[in-house]
Amino acid sequence: MTLMAFLRPFRAQSVLTQGSSIPVKTTEESLPSKVAQSTVTCFYQTNVAGCWRNVSILWCKNLMNHSLHITVYSVGGELHYSCKIDVKPWHFWSKKGYKTFEVDGNQVEVYWDLQSAKFSGSPEPISDYYVALVSGEEVVLLLGDYKKKAYKRTKSKPALVEAMLLVKKENVLAKKSFPTKARFDEKRKESDIVVDSSTNGPNDPEMWITIDGIVLIHVKNLQWKFRGNQTVMVNKQPVQVFWDVHDWLFSSSGTGPGLFIFKPEAEYEKEGSGVEGCDNDDNSVGCDSTLNIATLEFCLVLYAYKLE
Repeated sequence: MTLMAFLRPFRAQSVLTQGSSIPVKTTEESLPSKVAQSTVTCFYQTNVAGCWRNVSILWCKNLMNHSLHITVYSVGGELHYSCKIDVKPWHFWSKKGYKTFEVDGNQVEVYWDLQSAKFSGSPEPISDYYVALVSGEEVVLLLGDYKKKAYKRTKSKPALVEAMLLVKKENVLAKKSFPTKARFDEKRKESDIVVDSSTNGPNDPEMWITIDGIVLIHVKNLQWKFRGNQTVMVNKQPVQVFWDVHDWLFSSSGTGPGLFIFKPEAEYEKEGSGVEGCDNDDNSVGCDSTLNIATLEFCLVLYAYKLE
């Protein structure tokens, strides 16, 4: 699959509207300044209620609220359940909680402890927390570094096959420097990624993309090269980087984001690699008896919004 083909689904995203748990389609990643908010959305695939399903984790922060939304989708792709957690509630005690809901008649549980969670600019915590999704007495999705505490509290065992992170999508608001993190190799730590830009002033617009402190991409004359792609090496692994910053330079409203995609290049395909699931006639991605690892490669999508 080419990078441009992979990009097309992100032109029509499912988003959660305020006060609604039903996803709606939008043709743009619009983010008006009046409701400006930083978001991190991670799309996983994991075994919930006996089937492999898509699960989205949305961290959202604005001037008034900081929240976490967990959404489990049905096999066919329709919304099945959405659970909202206040990261900074009025009452301190509710930073640690527990909720249950049903998926196809099976009980699913969510446990969380955000009392000591540490943050660093992003709405997603960086340490000292856990969020655990439990199904069939297994922790099918575990976020955070307090893993021992999560297993002790849930009284559940780790899942036989860990949840797979498919896509991380982040909205970052800044004046000219946009940081994010991504793990391109499960065996290595997360890489620090920073997109820096200079689009105002007497000099020609420029852009730099730094990964782990090393400038890997430097684009001069950005007004002529506002779209492009380049393969870089991150810890000896090739990563394809795509950028589209047309709206930074030419948007009439001035609120359009720069779009960046970071996608590791597959070195090989594992044919027949997979896990058991349930039968499904429509071959949807939500439930499949054989998961081809080559189709589940991780991808980071960054929307960079420039603030005045």
